[in-house]
Amino acid sequence: MGKKDKKQQKLKARLPRGFVDRSPQDIRATEKMVSGIREVFELYGFDPVETPMFEYTDALGKFLPDSDRPNEGVFSLTDDDEQWMSLRYDLTAPLARHVAENFNDIQLPYRTYRNGWVFRNEKPGPGRFRQFMQFDADTVGAPGVQADAEMCMMMADTMETLGVRRGDYVIRVNNRKVLDGVMTAIGIGGDDHADTRLTVLRAIDKLDKFGTEGVRLLLGAGRKDESGDFTKGAGLEADAIDTVLAFVGAGGGSNALTIANLEQVIAGGDAGQDGVAELKLMAQLFDAAGYEEDRVRIDPSVVRGLEYYTGPVYEAELLFDVTNEKGQTVQFGSVGGGGRYDGLVSRFMGQPVPATGFSIGVSRLMTALKNLGKLDAIDVAEPVIVCVMDRDIESMGRYQGFVSSLRSAGVRAEMFQGNPKNFGKQLQYADRRGCPIAIIQGSQERDEGVVQIKDLIEGKRLSGEIEDNAAWRESRPAQISVSESDLVAEVQKILAAQAEDRKTA
Repeated sequence: MGKKDKKQQKLKARLPRGFVDRSPQDIRATEKMVSGIREVFELYGFDPVETPMFEYTDALGKFLPDSDRPNEGVFSLTDDDEQWMSLRYDLTAPLARHVAENFNDIQLPYRTYRNGWVFRNEKPGPGRFRQFMQFDADTVGAPGVQADAEMCMMMADTMETLGVRRGDYVIRVNNRKVLDGVMTAIGIGGDDHADTRLTVLRAIDKLDKFGTEGVRLLLGAGRKDESGDFTKGAGLEADAIDTVLAFVGAGGGSNALTIANLEQVIAGGDAGQDGVAELKLMAQLFDAAGYEEDRVRIDPSVVRGLEYYTGPVYEAELLFDVTNEKGQTVQFGSVGGGGRYDGLVSRFMGQPVPATGFSIGVSRLMTALKNLGKLDAIDVAEPVIVCVMDRDIESMGRYQGFVSSLRSAGVRAEMFQGNPKNFGKQLQYADRRGCPIAIIQGSQERDEGVVQIKDLIEGKRLSGEIEDNAAWRESRPAQISVSESDLVAEVQKILAAQAEDRKTA
């Protein structure tokens, strides 16, 4: 086989579309943010639980396409029993399965949180990935809207714990029962109109993006965008569109005024009255707990796209301005949301099981916090490097001993593992890695029982200040000789000084 044939067989390294490799900085920043979220959830009395990434496909819900190969929207495969399994689409459906399967052993109300990866077999695009992380909290077995109100308050507390100031966020709250009342009033209630209702929900959800007139088009015949692409509308009559827009626009200057407006919109019919009553109770709970309308606001334009919501729905929205990919100044928007889904667990149980919860989009929230300058990676110092000067067994053992002593004292450290022939290459590696200190012991230092400690941070600073070689040799910058027994203490002393320099820089 010739060289050409071998070259053709070379495997091409390709990252699958819609997926990303994550850097140490991204991973540590995520851990820091997730730790803050977890702190709030634990404070509220929620406990962690973890479900697997795979579920049997039929457990994931009716929103999956009905086809011979249920691989549209989700990633699916068959196991050795020829049953379809899918990577989880969200964290809510797996929780419903977990609760139903362990119902007799679970203490209700069941208050739990989870975070992990979810997967969507959808077309990737800018900011749209096939794998992303969510962080959910749910209460199962609590029928009263006080559980929904608590979710909204916990979302507000989470935003502030992560450094989002009041005025830069709001938790917006609505109730699907009120919207269902409007749907019934305009003649699209019942199972026969499920598709039309979903189109109406999606149209309302575009209010922030397209404005009232854009939504009016989507509620009617449809809307053509700037590129000429046409989106078919819900096909509602003009008076029905006016009713829906009156509902969406019922938000007032206060929660009390919004509720009064909603009562007028649904006046004359029983449908929706329960939803308004629930919103009224939630507003009272927010007020009693000190969550004013700048933090939690009743807003009829919140609909949430999923069909399984049955009562209160809510979203965490960030209000500060960012520049989008078109160069336009827009508000950042939603970073999470949820609502009441009393029917999801019931699918497995044959009996009503009330539940409510919300989900935070971790990657999106991370982007927001970076925009606000509120999220840096956890400060993990790069390791102290022990250089390899001699490769005989005794010397290598001593180097490894230095590393072990440093690690035992809590100092991140490593022995150089590359080709040790060129000492300059070792220092070059340390420089590129950002190592703060190099430990050097050649045969002469070993005979004297000492080590050289080179402060690489200070050395780099001094090298910029010293211009000629004579001054460099004379200064011996940032390098000291200490006895082996003093190695750990001296390293800790230098690291402490470096940390203090960073604070005052």
